Amino acid sequence: MLTTDSINDLLSGLLNITWQGALMVAVGVILLWLAIAKDFEPLLLLPIGSGCIWANLPISSFLGEHVRCTADLVSQYPECVGKIGEYILPASNTNGMLSTLYNVGVANELFPLLIFVGIGAMTDFGPLLENPRMILLGGAGQFGIFLTLLIALGLGFSQPEAASIGIIGAIDGPTSIYVSAKLAPQLLGPITVAAYSYMSLVPLIMPPVMRALTSKKTRSIKMAYTSREISKTTRMIFPVAVTIIVGILVPFALPLVGSLMIGNLMRESGAVERLSGAAQNELNNIVTLFLGLAIGSTMLGTNFITMSTLKVLALGLIAFVLDTAVGVLFGHVYRIFTRGKFNPLIGAAGISAFPMASRVVQKEASRADYSNFILMHAMGANAAGQIASAMAGGVVLALCQGFMI
Repeated sequence: MLTTDSINDLLSGLLNITWQGALMVAVGVILLWLAIAKDFEPLLLLPIGSGCIWANLPISSFLGEHVRCTADLVSQYPECVGKIGEYILPASNTNGMLSTLYNVGVANELFPLLIFVGIGAMTDFGPLLENPRMILLGGAGQFGIFLTLLIALGLGFSQPEAASIGIIGAIDGPTSIYVSAKLAPQLLGPITVAAYSYMSLVPLIMPPVMRALTSKKTRSIKMAYTSREISKTTRMIFPVAVTIIVGILVPFALPLVGSLMIGNLMRESGAVERLSGAAQNELNNIVTLFLGLAIGSTMLGTNFITMSTLKVLALGLIAFVLDTAVGVLFGHVYRIFTRGKFNPLIGAAGISAFPMASRVVQKEASRADYSNFILMHAMGANAAGQIASAMAGGVVLALCQGFMI
């Protein structure tokens, strides 16, 4: 016999639709469209979009088993107070697939670090080792992080929140996730979406900034590139030395840099080709899928649709623009010291969007002079940016540690 309660259970999906949930489902669909139709970071935007849709469907069991509140359950579930007849997700319930992925891989920063292992295994630091002066450009490409941190503080964000927002400027998804999960987990969703969205928009955002700060003449500066052989011993010493130095100077960055460098050591040593191959392919692909789904689950309509989210997205864009601008300006400093022999566009590659930023720099140089080839120089600055972004993450963690205590 059908009762009111049984009808409510049967129609629970329709009866519990909210406008916030419906809007976020639409956002998830847009992310899927960007990934599939526009090829914007599909490896991550597709699972993020899927996770967003799954989490925002009414009474989603992906988040855990919901309970319909009754008077008898108020004592067992304090969340039921004032919500008799409504469905709730108990705070202690973490047995949903998305909740489990989040707790296992994001809340304890496991997934971002595993991705860094894969990135390290795929990265060739040869161009940086051939031209070590590019390391300064990698550092310059992170200044936007700290400038945006100050802006966010001025807008009323707390220090941990401001630091998490500023790190979007690294244009490095794993670093953004690692830092925000530690400092401001409540902002993890918008920060991650901003970081990966802006990564996919590197070819659209960087060129106008680069053109505004350079002339066609300076963009046309040609730089001779003489490749020199970097010994295998040097290539193996590099990741070990970087790990030790960073561990001593910036210990809060050690998990990120150490993960990046062990991946690179596996690549360069040639002793563990199976592990290196697995890190570049199977491990990276699986962890990226799980990470995307977990991040998508944080985009709940009731938490995501706020003025803070819009501010995060805007500040993330500001951080990206400032990083690019400071990098180009620092490139001009190099140009002055080399008496006009350094192309300032290379400074823009100091951000961590590897290797997209290098390709954009080369494209802009070719646009000014089709015969200009500065890609390998840009790759050196871009590889430096990979390391510098991880170190910047450690710096902001160190700066916030005393505040959080």
